[in-house]
Amino acid sequence: MTSGIAGSPAGDGRVPAKGQPMDALSLTAVADEQLALARRSGSGRAAHSVRGGQRAALRQTVLALVAGRELAEHESPGEASLHVLCGRVRLSAGTESVELAEGGYAAIPSERHSLAALEDSVVLLTVVAGS
Repeated sequence: MTSGIAGSPAGDGRVPAKGQPMDALSLTAVADEQLALARRSGSGRAAHSVRGGQRAALRQTVLALVAGRELAEHESPGEASLHVLCGRVRLSAGTESVELAEGGYAAIPSERHSLAALEDSVVLLTVVAGS
């Protein structure tokens, strides 16, 4: 397996055709890059789509948040999950919340929810659109 991205560009939503190289990348490298960008950003966050796009059914986004920043309560994008690549976050929906640390995983509730960074953090958000 080669390092870096091979085949079709990540984020275009296409699956490589039979016989074509697979897309591959280092989530660790993307996480480090996005966290550096978030630390320099006035908003304290940065994001990069690593799979899919507006028309794709499967979308995966690496999202970095600096400590104390949050994604305010928002509607659920459809069936989705959250995997913490580094740091510690709190996922809240209604009266419930869960804290997740590096390696933690949670299905995102289908109701309004928010995400807060308890320390500098990077997560992989996976969404199945239209679900």
